[in-house]
Amino acid sequence: MGMFDSMKDKATDAVDEHGDKVDQGMDKAGDFANEKTGGEHGDKIDQGTDFAKDRLDNLDGQDDDIQ
Repeated sequence: MGMFDSMKDKATDAVDEHGDKVDQGMDKAGDFANEKTGGEHGDKIDQGTDFAKDRLDNLDGQDDDIQ
């Protein structure tokens, strides 16, 4: 198993165990970025946050960890 496989496994385990906290953290990061840009790019930030959540949630092949 390569280094990237190991990192993916760890990320998958973290999302499986703490999906709610990952979701909250992503929202907080998006809000922070939106605040720093003065709301100028809010729609793009929201799209990026949603995309990242979807990708993290699907690491294990299931859409069940992040709301």
